[in-house]
Amino acid sequence: MNVIQPNCRIQFTAEDVEFIVSVLGSKAGATETLTRLLGDEETRDLILDDEALFRAVLEQRACLRISTHFYFYVLVRHVFKRSGIEDRVVADYVAEVLAEYSRIENTRCVVRARPEPLDSFFEMLTALQTADDHASFYIRTHVGNHSLFLSGVFPERIRYRAEHKGAPDLKYYEELGRANYRVAGDHRLARKYDLATVFNTLAERFKATRLALNELTDRLLSLGDSSLSVDAMISRVCSGVW
Repeated sequence: MNVIQPNCRIQFTAEDVEFIVSVLGSKAGATETLTRLLGDEETRDLILDDEALFRAVLEQRACLRISTHFYFYVLVRHVFKRSGIEDRVVADYVAEVLAEYSRIENTRCVVRARPEPLDSFFEMLTALQTADDHASFYIRTHVGNHSLFLSGVFPERIRYRAEHKGAPDLKYYEELGRANYRVAGDHRLARKYDLATVFNTLAERFKATRLALNELTDRLLSLGDSSLSVDAMISRVCSGVW
């Protein structure tokens, strides 16, 4: 049971730095200066907010030789800013969720002492009735993350299933995610992992966050076909990890 952390900004690779330098090197005036500035947390965050980086990630025609952590952070940070979600840590956390969930096996809720993963929300919510303190926190964070991921990345699939198969609609996912983030944010482990503020923000602004991710999928990742696999989200990213 691994708790997702807002760690994208500390997992950038040498290829990520090379990409930043290739885009901003001439603008900054000196490659050496820019590389040095990236080593400072405050200036690094300012550099990552540069609109030129955002455009470069979007407009690159060939495969991007960058990490999924860099890719998702730059995109999420910019669409969140447009939606008034200014906290970089929140953007980092959601970007890390997308990076984790780009591997399909990480979308499954694996709880200690249970032989099989919990794949449906019904199974997760049922498991909460007998879960211990730590497992309860983990399940609630997973329900929040999974609700945000599905409603943010696959809204058309949810709408289709709601209209044609009587499945839960987007409002259900919003309420489910909001409620579980709120409970998780009040848990003692949220304070231990420094996630209380992140979860409380996601609970309060779940719909705004979901809509920002809808923009990301519609306008930036070209997920018009709701049948696309999760792997298709990162098909443009050709780092060594993949």
